[in-house]
Amino acid sequence: MTRSGERSPVPRIRRTRSLALAPSLGRALTLALALTAVVAAPAFGGAPASAATGSPATGSPASAATADAPATATADAPASASAASRVSAASAVPTVEEARLDRAVPQEILRRSGFDTAAPRFAASLKRAGSSAAAERAVVRHGGALWRRAVDRAQGRGPARGDLARDDDRPLYWARLAMTRELRVWQPGFGLSAGARARLLDRLESASRGQDSIRFPAGRGVKRVMMTGFDPFTLDRDIRISNPSGVAALALDGTLIRTADGSWARVEAVVFPVRWRDFADGTVERTLRRQLPRVDLFTTVSQGRVGRFDIERFNGAWRGGFPDNENVSSTGTVPVDDPAGQPQWTATSLPYAAIVTAETGPFPVYDNTRVTEVPAGGTAPVVRPEGPTPGSTARAGGGGDYLSNEIAYRATLLRDRLGLRDLPGGHVHTPVLRFGDGNAEAVQDPEFLRNRAAITAQVRSVIAVAAGPAGTPS
Repeated sequence: MTRSGERSPVPRIRRTRSLALAPSLGRALTLALALTAVVAAPAFGGAPASAATGSPATGSPASAATADAPATATADAPASASAASRVSAASAVPTVEEARLDRAVPQEILRRSGFDTAAPRFAASLKRAGSSAAAERAVVRHGGALWRRAVDRAQGRGPARGDLARDDDRPLYWARLAMTRELRVWQPGFGLSAGARARLLDRLESASRGQDSIRFPAGRGVKRVMMTGFDPFTLDRDIRISNPSGVAALALDGTLIRTADGSWARVEAVVFPVRWRDFADGTVERTLRRQLPRVDLFTTVSQGRVGRFDIERFNGAWRGGFPDNENVSSTGTVPVDDPAGQPQWTATSLPYAAIVTAETGPFPVYDNTRVTEVPAGGTAPVVRPEGPTPGSTARAGGGGDYLSNEIAYRATLLRDRLGLRDLPGGHVHTPVLRFGDGNAEAVQDPEFLRNRAAITAQVRSVIAVAAGPAGTPS
């Protein structure tokens, strides 16, 4: 996606993707059932950005919360053949995200990046698959190839295959949706249950998001950094939107960064969907649980406020209801395993004091301590500029009440539950990536490209500071 900025003098370490075991059938059936109930809230224009709570990227204001139910399905598997057939039929209906593919802008982005060939090649491979095992191999192969192609393009390797700037996350996003749509409507010549199709969709998602290919070097001498980004979102407001966190993930995945003390840090990056149901289903924990005990630093990254970076000090256990990429709302306590032991707040362990004082780039960097809480014994939300008070109930973390806050909450809660409280980690919000003044139609312009490159370069610099000698909890 975005440019890598300063290229590391040390070559990127190439990796091969292993054919990991498929997720459990139970989780696949849950996903299959979710396909039967596409809960579509009205298309939204996006809540206005706020310096206090952030744009929808950080989390919509608490007042935007709705009473809609979470998008995650929890019903049991179909008990009859007719129910199973209804699930199968529903799986052939494109999702809200996939339906946007037919608009002019996604097709332009795919064509101008050369990624318009990914879905047809994938469909041809599925057509040749003679069994569910062969189909799964095709899914993993094509999903992994899509991720590697996006990373290579962003980092300047191989042909650009089009005039769209190389540092772009949008070809990956739209090509993935084109592939999931092909898989959803595919009719194989052998029996394929709804649960098996859902498992294939799950495998395609994880493979094409870099989640299956995290490879840290063995031994000492190189620090290990885990980074996450997000898909584009608020696409009904402007379908051209790019997400600078996904851009940075593609630009930094597999690269080496020189830290302030001259040592090297190896970055492994993944991208997460902007969908409430995936988070409720545990996608963050599944991806990070094995990695956190092995890394020296982790950072979740997302798009935040206009013209600034923020290190979010506190994360809250609350969903505010802003619609996701499926136009689904979810309001309530963040759903996690073992809710009885769930804290209302978690805190960053990134070296925020060192980061905000370092010269990392053109955008100012803030240590953001502002939260919204219901005080102990109270009933109404109160904004606390200096962080939560004892016994309070979360209504918005520093990163708001959307999925930026939720990924930060989940990652830092996982850190604590794994007994890794001294592991530096937390959330970084980037500036909003905007188009130049007067550009209401073009998918890129000079200001857009300059800001995108600058944001990625500053994300790299922030990681260099955090992974350096100052990289201990403040």
